Amino acid sequence: MAKLKVDGKEIEVPDHFTLLQACEEAGAEVPRFCFHERLSVAGNCRMCLIEVKGGPPKPAASCAMGVRDLRPGPNGEAPEVFTTTPMVKKAREGVMEFLLINHPLDCPICDQGGECDLQDQAMAFGVDSTRYNENKRAVEDKYIGPLVKTVMNRCIHCTRCVRFTTEVAGIAELGLIGRGEDAEITTYLEQAMTSELQGNVVDLCPVGALTSKPYAFNARPWELGKTESIDVMDAVGSAIRVDTRGREVMRVMPRVNEEINEEWISDKTRFIWDGLKTQRLDRPYVKKDGRLQPASWNEAFAAIKAAVAKTSGDRIGAIAGDLASVEEMYALKELISSLGSKNIDCRQDGAALDPSFGRSSYLFNPTIQGIENADALLIIGSNPRFEASILNARIRKRFRMANFPIGVIGEQAELRYSYEYLGAGTDSLAELVGGKGKFLSVLKKAERPMIIVGQGAISGANGASVLAAAAKLAGVVGAVTADWNGFAVLHTAAARVGGLDLGFVPGEGGKTAAEMLTGTDVLFLLGADEMDFSGKTAGFTVYIGSHGDEGAHGADVILPGATYTEKSGTWVNTEGRVQIGNRAGFAPGDAREDWAIIRALSDVLGKKLPFDSLVELRGKLYAAHPHFADADQIAAGASGEIAALAQKAGEMAKSAFASPVKDFYLTNPIARASAVMAECSALARNNFKAAAE
Repeated sequence: MAKLKVDGKEIEVPDHFTLLQACEEAGAEVPRFCFHERLSVAGNCRMCLIEVKGGPPKPAASCAMGVRDLRPGPNGEAPEVFTTTPMVKKAREGVMEFLLINHPLDCPICDQGGECDLQDQAMAFGVDSTRYNENKRAVEDKYIGPLVKTVMNRCIHCTRCVRFTTEVAGIAELGLIGRGEDAEITTYLEQAMTSELQGNVVDLCPVGALTSKPYAFNARPWELGKTESIDVMDAVGSAIRVDTRGREVMRVMPRVNEEINEEWISDKTRFIWDGLKTQRLDRPYVKKDGRLQPASWNEAFAAIKAAVAKTSGDRIGAIAGDLASVEEMYALKELISSLGSKNIDCRQDGAALDPSFGRSSYLFNPTIQGIENADALLIIGSNPRFEASILNARIRKRFRMANFPIGVIGEQAELRYSYEYLGAGTDSLAELVGGKGKFLSVLKKAERPMIIVGQGAISGANGASVLAAAAKLAGVVGAVTADWNGFAVLHTAAARVGGLDLGFVPGEGGKTAAEMLTGTDVLFLLGADEMDFSGKTAGFTVYIGSHGDEGAHGADVILPGATYTEKSGTWVNTEGRVQIGNRAGFAPGDAREDWAIIRALSDVLGKKLPFDSLVELRGKLYAAHPHFADADQIAAGASGEIAALAQKAGEMAKSAFASPVKDFYLTNPIARASAVMAECSALARNNFKAAAE
């Protein structure tokens, strides 16, 4: 720790702090444009000038000077800095005047207006006039993709965007060329950026040079209602803020959550919002004469009642989709159970995960933040860049810190960091489990080795064997100890861990999701759209969901539900963290919250569920599964469960692992309804073809 005085106030801060951070710790406000806590120091803008007592007779850039660079007083007094002296005030005014020499004063028509750092700091630290009369320079706008709009006349060359794309996103596609007045931020060849995190440069840009292209000119920030919620585009559970105007979602922004997404979100999370209002189901439908016809709720419920009355409980089934909340899965499970059926499943992909193996067997046990504590990593059957972009950024962050060996078994893909490719599938995994291979010694030498098991490895006929083999390997290399559990299952579906916690899997003698498609007379699909329905022979199908996607196409009755922004719900992320999403708006037309639909249907079927409100439903849920009541907490599984799972390891048939995410931008019904995501998907396919050629 280091002691110093800031404006006469003595404080103690860690000795790695910059003077800017130390001043903020003391409560002083220091303006800045280029400095960002999560990026390297550039020292470009010079706005953070302060005065250092005993230093050179000129202002010092506080972002580029550390507290350990200060000298004590002649008698050993604590070093002293000032942030409000006349010299500092005059210096900052001069810097602001320089920054505005070429910046166009187009605030009324700039999309950043109301959220612009330059605007705010010019008011607080600038002056109301300029001594420069020269013409402002003009810079051509650059094309960097369909997501980020550029107005490069406004750029002040803080290089935040360059440092983010290079350091966090792991791409060298954005840079600064030229010198002096000819300096420009560009992709040079004016090609679209390929990162799944590129939208974060919109938040980082302190001026209006980089803004959201889909959101451009749609709204001003003061018009919007702001609701804190949780992202469900993947299983990471990023903290988000949903901005709405009336009933319409206008944009999605990140919230700071150090334990999960820091302050970044993926492009799918950020730009999905146009898919929330297209291809929506806003009224019930009933199939008559081979065609779906609009119907009333009573007519839809009557059709379901008639179908259920014609069959027995063991011929009724329910499949939960990847975006379902815990509340609606719990309600559906209770309803199906009351009808005398054990045919329930939340694993559309057939992943070999089962609550009976224990909670540790299906969680990302080291936690997302815990990745930074690992010192070796093996990835099995996963492409975290597409399956969990934010988690992949955390792996890259750990990779950049220091020596961090990474091995991959599965697809040889571009992950944005270097790794050792060990093989394509089960042969390579069996070799490691059998005590062979160079990377085995790397894992054994590590104090906190980590093994990530992807859904691509544990789906299919080999799934259970691969999961057990990975657990056995975790024991061999010492990845599970008293103070470290490095066995990590990476999920791709936001609903999956919550469903497994609920026990939304087939009971004894019950059918799996794939078996239900061909072996049931009445099938309920709770937003289940990710299965191959081409071979479906199930009888009467009821689809409860928000979009007219795959599941709705073959349904006999459609009950319109709400999206994640239109309901209050609980989701559990891949590390087992219970999270609450809040309602930002209301569902269109006659659509209702999914749990309410199931509750109303239960009454018609004569199996009335014992709750009439969300509060009552949650009371029943928390009584049956107490850990759901602990929001933002992780109920850790017992590490002994991994050892028990390892005992089930057996022979693995030869096969290759493949990531289940083939197209990052089109993984769920909301994404497939989004025009922005469709454009990104087409661009990504073209880039892939060009790279292959």
